[in-house]
Parts: sequence; C-alpha cells; structure tokens
Amino acid sequence: MNCHYQDVTCLTFTDDSSHFLSGAKDSLVMVWNIYSVLQVEASRVPEPRHMWSHHSLPITDLQCGIGGPQSRAVTSSLDQTVKLWDISSGDILLSVLFDVRIMSVALDPAEYHIFCGGSDGSIFQVDLLAWTVHRERTFNQEQEKVFKGHRNQVTCLSVSLDGSMLVSGSHDETVCVWDIQSKQCLRTVPHRGPVTNAFIISAPANMLRAESKPSFPLPRFSKHLQGAEGCEGPESGGIILRLGRNQQGLEGTYLQRAEQLHTLLGESEGKNLSGLVEQLRSRTSELEEELNMVRKINKDLFDFSASIITKQ
Repeated sequence: MNCHYQDVTCLTFTDDSSHFLSGAKDSLVMVWNIYSVLQVEASRVPEPRHMWSHHSLPITDLQCGIGGPQSRAVTSSLDQTVKLWDISSGDILLSVLFDVRIMSVALDPAEYHIFCGGSDGSIFQVDLLAWTVHRERTFNQEQEKVFKGHRNQVTCLSVSLDGSMLVSGSHDETVCVWDIQSKQCLRTVPHRGPVTNAFIISAPANMLRAESKPSFPLPRFSKHLQGAEGCEGPESGGIILRLGRNQQGLEGTYLQRAEQLHTLLGESEGKNLSGLVEQLRSRTSELEEELNMVRKINKDLFDFSASIITKQ
C-alpha cells in the first residue's frame, strides 16, 4: 500500500482489530478497514475508509479509544494541534491548539481526558467534559493541568487501567510515573538513552510467582513445522492458514477446534516419543558394534602377545 506520500510515522489498531490508523510525514491520517485490505486483489490498490487532512505538518502520534469502529481517535502533529475524531463518521470532534509542538498523545480508559506530551517536556491534560461545543479551542496553561518534570520532548504516554497513574517517556533519558490527581511524580526511572516507547499492560497475577507452572504442558516442538517432502498432503500434520477469499469451508465451534488442537498436540507428542525410541535403538546398535570391535582388537592383541611369549 503506497497511499502516503512520505514516511509513515505511527500506526495503531482499534481495540477489536477491525480497523487500523496510519499517520505520516505528509500530514495525512488514514483509517483502514483491515478486512478490505486483506480482500483486495493484487492488481488493485486498497483505499482507506477515511482520509483526514486537517493537520498541516507531520503526524507525531495517534491513539484509539474503546468501541471498535464506533470509537474515537486522537491525533497529534508538529503543527501544535491535537485533534479528536469519530472513526465511524470520519468527522472531527475537537481541535486544541497549544503553544508548543505535540509529540505524543494518550486517552484515559474512560476517555474523559487527553494527555499531550510537548516538545518542551511538559504534559498537558485536556478535559473533554469541560469543553464547550466549540470545535476549535486554545489550551490555557493557567487554567488547565500541566505536568512538569521532563527536560526534553515527551515521546510516549500511557495511562493505567484505573486512570490514576500516567507513565511518560522522554528524550531526557527518563521515564516518569505520575499521580494524575495530584500531578506529582511518584518515581523516575533513568535510562542510558532517549526513551522511544513506554506502555502500561496488565500482568497475570502469578507472573512473578516462582512456583507457578503451566497447567497444560506442551510437547517438544519440531525444528520445522512441515517437512521438505509431502508437506502438501493431509497426513503431514501441518497447519495451513487461509485468509479472505482463499478460505475454504466453515470453521467449527470453539470446542471442536479445541478438541482438534488437543488431538494434534497428542499426535505430535506420540510422534516425538516414537522418534526418540528409534534414535535410542539406532544408538544402541552403534554402541554394540563398537563394543564388539573393541573386544576383537583386545583378543587379537592377547593372541599376538601370547604367541611371542611362548616362542621365547
């Protein structure tokens, strides 16, 4: 897909993976339906669902909210603006002008606020519920929340799932953890170079427990998924993924697919065990041959020595 005129600077998916957004140095933001992209013929060029051209300088960051194709998206640009969009209709909902270039943006899970990282190291909090119906506004640093602590441009932002903490990374080689309510920096993590990305994810409860073990052990995997010969046949046991028009037949239910996976894993484990037994048998035969050869050499040496001694 060569729809952008210049380098692509950022990509993001909607939460249901049905669409993805791309931003580039050509100041364009495009919304793509991933199904349409996969279904398009090789001779045709896929077309985006929406093309947003309201920014006048390169796009620096973009983020999607919750709701799949009905969600909202926020974009930032070197033109010192942050814009909020409706993915379903493609309309612009809000445009905020700042005094500095905006390098990164993030939405809180409830989508009440937009956090904007500036080129001067400041982080601006835009309250979406406080704005009036005017689509174009100017951010007022005296009346709105500003997080100050970084000494260089803020390259990445991420909000915790409960909306209480904010993580920011900067070219000043630090990552800061902020309390959103008080705007206080709770912790600073130093790095040895500019921070390019930082993201908060939910970790499993037993992730840090040493005694935790997987409940379903997997068999030892082969080096190759399919053999060099006979990989096209159904008996090869290979997994074939078909997308779009190449998909054949109807998929089974979740339980049917789980049972097929369990059967496949069982067969793989059996094949691995039988292969191991054959290797052991072959190795045993080789060792027996070497032992017989050593015994023969030992007997020949004994006979030769005995014959020399008896002659004397």
